[in-house]
Amino acid sequence: MHTVPEEGPSIPNPPTGPLADSGQPEQFPSAPQVPTGGGFALWVRDLLVSAVASVLIITFLYQPVRVEGTSMLPRLEDRDRLFINKFVYHISAIERGDVVVFHYPRDPEKSYIKRVIALPGDRLRIDHGAVILNGRRLLENYVPEEYQDSRSVAEMVIPEGTYYMMGDHRSISSDSREFGPVERSLIYGKAVFIYWPARDAGVVR
Repeated sequence: MHTVPEEGPSIPNPPTGPLADSGQPEQFPSAPQVPTGGGFALWVRDLLVSAVASVLIITFLYQPVRVEGTSMLPRLEDRDRLFINKFVYHISAIERGDVVVFHYPRDPEKSYIKRVIALPGDRLRIDHGAVILNGRRLLENYVPEEYQDSRSVAEMVIPEGTYYMMGDHRSISSDSREFGPVERSLIYGKAVFIYWPARDAGVVR
C-alpha cells in the first residue's frame, strides 16, 4: 500500500490590468475544512485496522528468522535476517530450487535451511559433486565453482512424500547426503526475502 499526499488548496493569481480596478469584489479561496470529531474517529479506525492486518499477515503468513552458519553461501550469510512464508505450501507445491526451512530430521528442535534439489519420484545420483537428476546433469548456477566438492552418492529414487535437500556451499553443508531425504511434514516455510543487513536485502533465489 502507499499513500499520495493530499494537495493543498490552490491559490489563484490576483487579477492584473483593467480587471484589477473593475470594482468586482476580489475572490479568495475558502479556508480548508478542519476534520470533525467523526472524521478523526474514522482516521483512527483505519489506522487500527491497518495495524491489525499487518500483525496478522506477519503472524500467520510470514515469520522472521536468522540464519546461523554458512552452508547457504553465497546467497545467505551467517546472521542474515530473512522472512519465510509459512502459508505458501498450503496452496502450492514445493518446487525444485526452492530454499526452504525445515525441522532437522535427527533433532526436530533444530531448524535447517537448504535448497530443494529433488522431488518425490525423482531419480538422483551424485557423481563427484555433479548432480544427475533423472538421467541429466542438473545446472546449478547458485553453486560457485569454489563451493563445489567431489562427494558422490549412489543412485536412488526419492521416496514418496520426501524431498532431497542440499546446501549451496557443498563442501561444508550437512544435508540430505548425510541424513537422507526430508519428510514433507518437517518442511514449514519457504525463504522469500532478506531484510537485514541492508546490503544483502532482496528476494531469495
